[in-house]
Amino acid sequence: MSRSALKVNSPMALVLPNPPVHSRRYRGRAGRALVVALVVLCVTGSAILPGFMKAQDAPQNPLPGRFPAPSLDGGVEWLNTSGPIDLKDLRGKIVLLDFWTYCCINCIHVLPDLKYLEKKYDKQLVVIGVHAAKFSNEKETENIRRAILRYEIEHPVINDANMVIARKYQFSSWPTLVLIDPEGNFVGQQPGEGHREIFDEVIGKMVAFHRAKGTLDETPVKFALERHQAPITPLRFPGKLLADAANDRLYVSDSNHNRIVISTLQGDLVDVIGTGAIGKNDGDYAVATFDHPQGMTLVGDTLYVADTENHMIRAVDVKRRTVSTFSGTGEQARLRSKGGALTKTALNSPWALTHLDGVLYVAMAGPHQLWSHKLGTNRIEVFAGSGREDILDGTRDDAALAQPSGITTDGQSLFFVDSEGSAVRKVSRGSSGRVVTIVGPHDFPQGRSLFEFGDIDGAADDVRLQHPLGVVFHEGALFVADTYNHKIKRVDPKTRDCETWLGAGKRGQGLDPVELSEPADMLIVGDRMIVADTNNHRLLSVDMKSRHAEEFIIKGLAAPPPPKIESDADEASGKPVTDLAETTVKSSGPLEVEATFTLPEGFKLNTLAPQTVRLSSPAGQGLVAAEHLDSKLEAMIDGNAVRWTIPISGSGQATFELTLSYSYCRDGTGGVCKFGTARWRLPVRATAEAPASKVSLKVDPSAN
Repeated sequence: MSRSALKVNSPMALVLPNPPVHSRRYRGRAGRALVVALVVLCVTGSAILPGFMKAQDAPQNPLPGRFPAPSLDGGVEWLNTSGPIDLKDLRGKIVLLDFWTYCCINCIHVLPDLKYLEKKYDKQLVVIGVHAAKFSNEKETENIRRAILRYEIEHPVINDANMVIARKYQFSSWPTLVLIDPEGNFVGQQPGEGHREIFDEVIGKMVAFHRAKGTLDETPVKFALERHQAPITPLRFPGKLLADAANDRLYVSDSNHNRIVISTLQGDLVDVIGTGAIGKNDGDYAVATFDHPQGMTLVGDTLYVADTENHMIRAVDVKRRTVSTFSGTGEQARLRSKGGALTKTALNSPWALTHLDGVLYVAMAGPHQLWSHKLGTNRIEVFAGSGREDILDGTRDDAALAQPSGITTDGQSLFFVDSEGSAVRKVSRGSSGRVVTIVGPHDFPQGRSLFEFGDIDGAADDVRLQHPLGVVFHEGALFVADTYNHKIKRVDPKTRDCETWLGAGKRGQGLDPVELSEPADMLIVGDRMIVADTNNHRLLSVDMKSRHAEEFIIKGLAAPPPPKIESDADEASGKPVTDLAETTVKSSGPLEVEATFTLPEGFKLNTLAPQTVRLSSPAGQGLVAAEHLDSKLEAMIDGNAVRWTIPISGSGQATFELTLSYSYCRDGTGGVCKFGTARWRLPVRATAEAPASKVSLKVDPSAN
């Protein structure tokens, strides 16, 4: 997404230095220049750039930096880390800056690529998110914190609310990735999504070059993540809702628990579809897996689910309790497509579903289109939208949409919300069908409609919303989840009048008056509205007449088991073990252990994170009780030393393996912390006559 409202100078690119150029055309050429250079590098093993000849007598720097990268000073607040980060603290690391904003579907699409790179180059690469907000709601640090949790981001993020860092890097579109080498030099930048393979190749070449040069630091770096403080809740960012009044059923897409929850309309738990793990498994409810599902629609006994981050539509047989793949390949569509066979056609972030007269309609957020499938056939295809991201009215083929995220019907036409255009729109069916905007900005020149947002009730084109995600038709009116305004709005599709129906307009959890936090959907059943109060991890039940609200609790619902995270023992399994001399200790008494560290200059042990020890030993030893084995013992920090005790409770001989997991940070308030492990094998002899004993160990992180 281009940000034409941001005033920047000439964009930095791989081929700098260049004379200042200000045209949008140059920006495109500069981006392409980086891609061309990276492709040349991937194919030939080297990038031949102006002014850089291949040296025959030294390793070739695959992408030589031209100048020191600008600092990261000027942001409002750091998240997912214990403090501010200075690029100087990351010397020796390859740094990848991700300029993003959390509303943007393209930015969401980049996150799996970043996770892939972070995992593959876990000791060489540090990713830093620079959150340069589009919407005013996105400038608030707490909202960014919740987006970090919702998107499960595990790298530091700085809130660049005032675009200070963005201007230093001459950022012009979301997302943009910027590469910095281990010596702190700017290498290049690339806007857009879908560049995983190119960056993988480039980073691999940089690792090899800087490892040979001796400028690569491969000490693991970890950060104080927001998820470590996040509470466990039965629902986790619930995204979409569906009611089946005839059968007394409520369906909830429990999006960040990767499952669909079924309850009665009174809140009694009926069933859960999916294990809670991320995946694409078909099968019965107990084995099926999803990846952040969103919208649903029910046709007969089949529940269709927009399995958004799997880029699939799943079909749930609610009678047989089975899940199958209905459409999509499981891979994101990278190229614009008109459609094709159901399971042969790649989809792109299906977000919401509805059906009308035997046709399934899909709000396909990724390509900015609506798609359709006539039930009983084997084809899915584009229904409306040219694929251009904008708010332009016109015929179904010519109209431009902007990340449609909610869809409903009055039985004749379709209504949908374009979240990035902050508009409510209508599309008529038939060969002459057209897309028209009911409320919100539209048909502004040069994409300006995408930057017209706010919180203004009124009529027609004067109305301003802020990133609406949900819409439902009820008794002649449209109810809209005005997500970033933390409100539910009521829109008359005939008069085009819009008014606030629920919500104080600020993030909160209160019920009198009602406060919401980025609500993503709502439905109306009987005399109640049920609201997905997404960032509050709850549902609300609202009386349609009095608008009195109370929490809708699904009785008996619990969070699924958390995903397995690599343990310290797993991480340390490849570390060498230091064999120690046998120690004689007193039986039935603690054995004191002290590890003294030799830390790099300017670093100290991290007092904010636990330093832990895992004690293990073969079965059958009698010196330490079984409950103390293969569990974490917490160690105490004293300056540059760590101390702990081994609870000896018997006599005899045994050999123990000690695994110490530690972290150390730059002295001061910085957020860069390095982690390490050390392992020892300690033979112990315990007798009643032995004096109290102490074991002294040495740890040098640079040698581990």
